[in-house]
Amino acid sequence: MTVYPGNPYPLGSYWDGKGVNFALYSHHATGVELCLFDEAEGRNESLKIRLSERTHDIWHCYLEGCGPGQLYGFRVHGPYEPANGHRFNPAKVLLDPYAKAICSIGKWDDTLFGYTIGQDDLSCDTRDNALAAPKSVVIDHSFDWEDDKPPLVAYYNTIIYEVHVKGFTKCFTGIPGNIRGTYAALAHPKVIDYLKRLGITTVELMPVHQFLPDRHLVDKGLTNYWGYNTIGFFAPHIQFYSGKEHGGQVREFKEMVKQLHKAGIEVILDVVYNHTAEGNQMGPTLAYRGIDNSEYYRLADDKRYYYDYTGTGNTLNARLPNVLALIMDSLRYWVTEMHVDGFRFDLAAALARELNDVNRLSAFFSIIYQDPVISRVKLIAEPWDVGENGNQIGQFPPGWAEWNGKYRDCMRDYWRGADSVLGEFAERFTGSSDLYKNDNRNPTASINFVTAHDGFTLHDLVSYNGKHNEANGEDNKDGTEDNRSWNCGAEGPTDDTAIIQLRGRQKKNFLATLLLSQGVPMLLAGDEMGHTQRGNNNAYCQDNDISWLDWSTADQDLIEFTSRLIRFRKSHPAFSRKHWFKGKPIRRSDLNDIAWFLPDGNQMTDEHWNTGFAKSLGIFLYGDGLHSIGQDNQSLKDDSFYLIFNAHSGPLDFKLPDEQYGPKWTKCWDTSGSAAERKKSYAPGDTVKAGERCIILLQAPLPVARTRRSFAAARSPRSDRKPTTASSPGDLVQKA
Repeated sequence: MTVYPGNPYPLGSYWDGKGVNFALYSHHATGVELCLFDEAEGRNESLKIRLSERTHDIWHCYLEGCGPGQLYGFRVHGPYEPANGHRFNPAKVLLDPYAKAICSIGKWDDTLFGYTIGQDDLSCDTRDNALAAPKSVVIDHSFDWEDDKPPLVAYYNTIIYEVHVKGFTKCFTGIPGNIRGTYAALAHPKVIDYLKRLGITTVELMPVHQFLPDRHLVDKGLTNYWGYNTIGFFAPHIQFYSGKEHGGQVREFKEMVKQLHKAGIEVILDVVYNHTAEGNQMGPTLAYRGIDNSEYYRLADDKRYYYDYTGTGNTLNARLPNVLALIMDSLRYWVTEMHVDGFRFDLAAALARELNDVNRLSAFFSIIYQDPVISRVKLIAEPWDVGENGNQIGQFPPGWAEWNGKYRDCMRDYWRGADSVLGEFAERFTGSSDLYKNDNRNPTASINFVTAHDGFTLHDLVSYNGKHNEANGEDNKDGTEDNRSWNCGAEGPTDDTAIIQLRGRQKKNFLATLLLSQGVPMLLAGDEMGHTQRGNNNAYCQDNDISWLDWSTADQDLIEFTSRLIRFRKSHPAFSRKHWFKGKPIRRSDLNDIAWFLPDGNQMTDEHWNTGFAKSLGIFLYGDGLHSIGQDNQSLKDDSFYLIFNAHSGPLDFKLPDEQYGPKWTKCWDTSGSAAERKKSYAPGDTVKAGERCIILLQAPLPVARTRRSFAAARSPRSDRKPTTASSPGDLVQKA
């Protein structure tokens, strides 16, 4: 192989058909060596090349005759001065930050640390780590995407499904055993058919960037199952790959995306750009720390140490141009080369910190906003970190959606019977206008969820009052105490029929609340089938049957309930509004777009909103009050709906409103009733008997004349009508 000067861009390794260009950024390095290996666990390099070309802090060369499958790493020379923020150690083979594939995560070994284990981090370990070090892989970028196009599902039509690649498919029946737990499994026709039958539009994959298991977990026989421990921001995680070819995980990932797109399903990645797997000053030297520690991490005033806004030991310094470039290049790569449809940013507040405070005008937001590729995909924030003032829910700029933790907490409190204020329930159910409306965002800025990977599953939420994390090996001290759960009368498994039935009803209540609320619903994979983690609310280290979905025990009735509910939501735009409720009379009608009722049939007044013990209410949604235009340029309309929420511990009678709200009501959902009850009809003013802790949904068609009214007529309200007052979330916002 012949060595040429090469080019500083693109960073990383790039094969052009004749050879490979290698480029690495390091500002403080005094020298860089490119090391080629023949084997993943090669003890010595087959070739070592000293990079003599340096352009604007980028070290580079071109190696003619090198090609896909080549394993490589870097040795970077410079001062080992931890007190000054420098931790260079040329005895350590380092990963390429821009590696598109990593061939092995190797085994933990003391040589992977830049200091001598057993001493403090000021010591320097000069032993060679080549045998144990993970290696980067040169890949062939070519792939036949055929006519792949992004599904471009509008936010208001989106149903997000949070999925762990391995956990979802490891025990999936009917697919070959050798691909279970891999990208290939998620692309299998039977898996995709299940997602389609369920009604999922968008899978949100838990971390698939190359991550590492923490050494302390491995020493205890555990691992980092969730994957929030990234070491390679461009490389698909190799343990989700079904093959053995170096770099083959890239093609397998692309094939998965292509097959999901063919089914009309989007792919969103849960990404972790806030920290890396190198941890604090006592962590390993695998890449960034040894390449240029002070140019990648946020260092404390004493530069030996790291700022930790993530709870993992370090924080990437997104204020620095090279780190911003790394993040943007990675995001752009996953969109343009891997065809993903968006991102959910873990601990996103950490990326927006300037000196110490979170700044919504930070360089991170600005550079994303102006990027012509990244700004056009779905961007979802986990709007908090563990630093001071870390909870930034509702504070992200337009163009971003957010995981709505307030929605989760409110709905959990409501259904477990905790004292709560109906005013907050109303805000969360209608899209959380108090959080997002003033920024000119729409209800779809709220990603609603009741459960997620972090915490109880839905089944465990209604089966346990407290966490049971003994399997994690931390004496049940890990995981949150703030579960807001209720076991319905017994802790964990029980043979009590009444408790089992109540738990089943509560699961349906949560699912129905989630899928009938305004905003974007996110369902945790397995909740629809009754998956349990046996009370573990922090299963991050459980790569076993605690986390894997058991398809042999799936609750088929609950799956069918969830699927029908999703289809119902998709069929009725009243539950997926593009715009906020106004709480005012609509056009030529005396009816508000939304109205709130007491069980006795009277509308709620201001005094009722702040009643902490109120557990029951009725909600009217006017089908002619959607304030939206459809794709056919006609005003969107739907049937009208009346929802009965009863979180009371006993049955209640609900009186339906008078005939102006609907001439005839038909029951279409009842979480406490039988299927035969679904088509029961009611007249205005009739009494509907609501069982203990249930949701009832009734439907009434709009009058024919109103449903056929033209868009032009709809834009011509009577000028002499004066708005009438009504208690509604819109009113609440204005009063606040």
